[in-house]
Amino acid sequence: MPDFGWIIKMAFRDFRKNISRLLLFVSSIVVGIAALVAISSFGENLTADINNQAKELLGADLVLENNKPIGEQAIDSAAIQMASEVNFASMVAFPETGASRLTQVRALEGAYPFYGFLETIPASGDADFRSGGKKALVEKTLMAQFNAEVGDQIKVGEVLFTVVGELQSVPGQTGITASVAPAVYIPKAYLEETGLVQYGSRVNYSRYFQFELGTDVEALIKPYEDVWEEDRVDADTVEDRKRSTGRSFENLSNFLSLVAFIALLLGCVGVASAVNVFVKEKLSSVAVLRCLGVSSRDVLLIYLTEIMIMGLVGAILGAFFGTLLQFVLPAVFADFLPVEVSFGISWLSVGFGIITGLFVSILFALLPLLKVRNVSPMATLRPETGDSTLLKDPLRWLVIVGILGFIWGFSFYLLGRVDFAFGFTAFVVFAFGILWAVAQFIIWAVRKFLPISFTYTLRQSLANLYRPNNQTVSLIATIGLGTAMISTLFFLQNQLLEEAKFADKEDQPNMLMFDIQTAQLQDVKDKILSRDLPIMQEVPIVTMNLNEINGIDKKDNEELPDEEDYSRWLYNREFRVTYRDSLISSETLTDGELIPMGARGDSVFVSFEKGFAEGNGMKIGDEVEFNVQGRPIKTFIGSLRDVKFNQVSTNFLVLFPEGVLDQAPKFHVLITKTKNDREAANVQAEIVREFPNISIINLGAIVATLEEILGKISFVIQFMAFFSIATGILVLISSLIISKYQRMRESILLRTLGASSAIVSKINTLEYFFLGSLASLSGIILSFGATWLLSEFVFNIPFRGAWLEALVLYLSITGLTIVLGWLNGRKIINQPPMEILRGS
Repeated sequence: MPDFGWIIKMAFRDFRKNISRLLLFVSSIVVGIAALVAISSFGENLTADINNQAKELLGADLVLENNKPIGEQAIDSAAIQMASEVNFASMVAFPETGASRLTQVRALEGAYPFYGFLETIPASGDADFRSGGKKALVEKTLMAQFNAEVGDQIKVGEVLFTVVGELQSVPGQTGITASVAPAVYIPKAYLEETGLVQYGSRVNYSRYFQFELGTDVEALIKPYEDVWEEDRVDADTVEDRKRSTGRSFENLSNFLSLVAFIALLLGCVGVASAVNVFVKEKLSSVAVLRCLGVSSRDVLLIYLTEIMIMGLVGAILGAFFGTLLQFVLPAVFADFLPVEVSFGISWLSVGFGIITGLFVSILFALLPLLKVRNVSPMATLRPETGDSTLLKDPLRWLVIVGILGFIWGFSFYLLGRVDFAFGFTAFVVFAFGILWAVAQFIIWAVRKFLPISFTYTLRQSLANLYRPNNQTVSLIATIGLGTAMISTLFFLQNQLLEEAKFADKEDQPNMLMFDIQTAQLQDVKDKILSRDLPIMQEVPIVTMNLNEINGIDKKDNEELPDEEDYSRWLYNREFRVTYRDSLISSETLTDGELIPMGARGDSVFVSFEKGFAEGNGMKIGDEVEFNVQGRPIKTFIGSLRDVKFNQVSTNFLVLFPEGVLDQAPKFHVLITKTKNDREAANVQAEIVREFPNISIINLGAIVATLEEILGKISFVIQFMAFFSIATGILVLISSLIISKYQRMRESILLRTLGASSAIVSKINTLEYFFLGSLASLSGIILSFGATWLLSEFVFNIPFRGAWLEALVLYLSITGLTIVLGWLNGRKIINQPPMEILRGS
């Protein structure tokens, strides 16, 4: 039975002597625990606020939505208040400047929102808007874009409205939504006068209901659900919105937690590295204790107690900083949140962080710490490493299994799915495995091929990469993975922005005009041609719904087992299709063939987008019946196409042959290219002035919006990547400081043999240059691979490296390593050897 009192006494005695070195060990886990506690607390507060503000998110107790007008409902009599809204995308213009933009027009009638309010500047704007007359509320992003002010006029369709308020926030809407589709509220009474709702306009109709306080809305609407399902009416209650919003932000919280978890894992590698160096320093002390009769178990417990104390200190510090950090997160994620997040200490998150920090400290420290079991008393007479090969030590294998089990269990706890947990664990193992392999290859290559012709200082600095107590593996693993994360971010951001700037490419269009009625088509074409602009595509579009798939209609589909039915979404969605007998540049035929009308009797063969068809269980030969304005058309799937939706073109999920839909009600899309932004603005203003129902997408403006959104997303990702980089830098600092004690003996020996301070300084500087270069380059190379895979298989875009960002990152990490290394070794360089030996 071990004497725990004596073990603790010995642990504290050794701890006092090594407190400065062990405190470096603490720093490795502080950032990871801080990130975990902050994000966990933030997630709890966010969930609570979503629950508390659920009615404000919806603005009503019940919302009914459809793409057709919603008439009176049987449930109307139960409501104490009702409101209605018609919303659609349309161009609006500011007559004073002639500027125009595609926006989300919301024609409102009634006192919606019943919970929460439309926040405006001035505060009286909402009341003024509802007092009657041709008045509008305009999103602040739209006002800012065109330097508009309250009191200006805005033209929506054929009607001029006076702006009486600048919208600051709308219930349930995020900042990102406002950037993509800024809203313009107008009174519903003037909707028909605008002339904007015509055939082909994608219009959504909503009805809002408020019931008596305490009404069980879920039970109230139960009798009407079948009818609403049949009529394709979507019903959304407060509980529905609470669940969907909670799921969305639970996923966000889990993702952020995984990022923090990666930072913690980097810190754990730093722990293992620091303890490994600590153990090597203690081999002689361990041998003395063994000579005095102390068992290997008690020796292990002494040092394990020290690690537990430091792990607990690190976890508590991390939990403290994490609690402070959560006050920053709402500001970071403000544009992505539909609710205002409150602040509060989550003791559950704090406790969870402390326990996690203590557990991982012990778990990762055990891997190197178990080596002390192999130190024999004879080590006092001859040098021993105390090491044994991993294959011969089952306890160390057990620790590795425990580490993998912890990673899997923690990721499963966050993600809730076995396959995701295995995937994340495999990613971590792969990333660390690649970086470990790179480090081992570098060590082997330097040892094997180091030229004797190199100068003495260069040979010495390179040899330090493989000599005992080197930091090559730990630094490349930690700094490399942190660098890989932020490099991948930069590369992907650069890729997406570069791909988005299609408007600047000579062969790509930069203006799309849609919702063009057949009677307007020729006039619009004449205006484009009169400016010597090309008509790059002219496409007819027909709207339709789906009735049956292989004879199974919506009602039959609901009675089928889950594994045999088709997605309910297929029957509820509206399809917009075109017709032609040839492919365009963004399409590639993958299966079957395009079959013109009449080629096989009266049968109609359509072409589906491959991913859409296969994702919904549809294949070549399936019978699909569409409903075109009340007329059923039976078709067969004759081919599948691979469609590049990221290419600027008129891309469709379903393609009909010519001769079937020619006489169907339709609207048209025209695509052209202007020479510059000024010409684009002039064309847009002229078309909107004469044909206000036509919507125009100026891709140059879209690129600017996309850059703004990507900038916000990039900031969030960079903020999270900072935890990994900060952890990596802390591990770098602690590793370099710890390695100072290992390199001290060599430096003193060099000084004693007559080496000048300049030579020792040059050796150290070159060593740190190689360490920093190898660590950052390993991460950048890994990120090249990750970016290529994401570009090729996820985004389907050409690979482009963000070379400038990579160079800046490389220089920063390398420079930081050199500076820290120089600061680390200046005591040794600037003082006489005997003075250092006496003080050490």
